[in-house]
Amino acid sequence: MNEEPQTVTPLTPEGHSLPAALVAGSVAAAAGAMVWAAVTVFTGMQIGWMAVGVGFLVGFAVRRFGKGADPTFQILGAVLSLVGCLAGNLLAVCAFASRQQDVPLMSVLAGLTPGLAVQLIVKTFSGMDLLFYGIAVYEGYSFSRVPAAPPPVAGA
Repeated sequence: MNEEPQTVTPLTPEGHSLPAALVAGSVAAAAGAMVWAAVTVFTGMQIGWMAVGVGFLVGFAVRRFGKGADPTFQILGAVLSLVGCLAGNLLAVCAFASRQQDVPLMSVLAGLTPGLAVQLIVKTFSGMDLLFYGIAVYEGYSFSRVPAAPPPVAGA
């Protein structure tokens, strides 16, 4: 019997790049955080659905620029989505503090230390944040991966 060898389709398409995914996802997380903070400050309300937008934006950026099909890209998307949500809330708190103290936002941000940032996030955290952060992490995880190529059909 003369059988032709089957070709194996790689799980990750050519041209995948974890560094590109990291950069694009980080930019998307930062942009999402800024939009979240701006909407929160201008409306005077924290709108949890902004987290959904951050998760989608980060996931899309990681998938578009990373082009990876392995779970590493999904984990990256999930982590960056959570970071974007936390940064959005923190930036909004800083903007409100800036208004209340009548000092430039950059001055407030310049005085921010990691310890103070954690304190502010903890003090302003609510149960609903957990729900929306969870949705954002899920979206960042779900949207960050390029679908794996289907396995080759036997005998085709």
